[in-house]
Amino acid sequence: MQDLERLVYGFGDTPHGRIMVARSESGICAGLFGAEDAALVEDLRSRFPAAELVHAGIGMDRAIAQVEAVIRGEAPASELVLDLRGTPFQLAVWDALRAIKAGDTASYADVAGAIGKPGAVRAVAAACAANPVAVIVPCHRVVRSDGGLSGYRWGVARKRALLAWETAA
Repeated sequence: MQDLERLVYGFGDTPHGRIMVARSESGICAGLFGAEDAALVEDLRSRFPAAELVHAGIGMDRAIAQVEAVIRGEAPASELVLDLRGTPFQLAVWDALRAIKAGDTASYADVAGAIGKPGAVRAVAAACAANPVAVIVPCHRVVRSDGGLSGYRWGVARKRALLAWETAA
């Protein structure tokens, strides 16, 4: 019998709300915003149904502090070791998103063009919605072609606040 993958997780508070950070042996695999810890655990379970989930408490303090520092703009996201999982298309989108600098935005069409798939605007939006690592993979920096805010997995109000925070910094 094959051993279940083990993911350890913990919770933290950021200027933009409660966050759960989970990591595998390879790196951070989830950073999820939410209001209630139990709902965040269920979100993690739905994303990694075959994994053993272990609440690590203080064992996650360093990883959570690193993610919080990135969210506050005090550390670059590039310093975090990630374990991103997705289709090749999703991974390409998430890589393109990580190239958008804090304070900047790009349209879904811009991201589609950046990965060499200019006709895949809706697929880019779907990849943004599937992003498992809030802020670290900055899907909040993607806007409509007219510059307006569109949906965000963790709420348009949070997206607006994140963009305003980054612009002010």
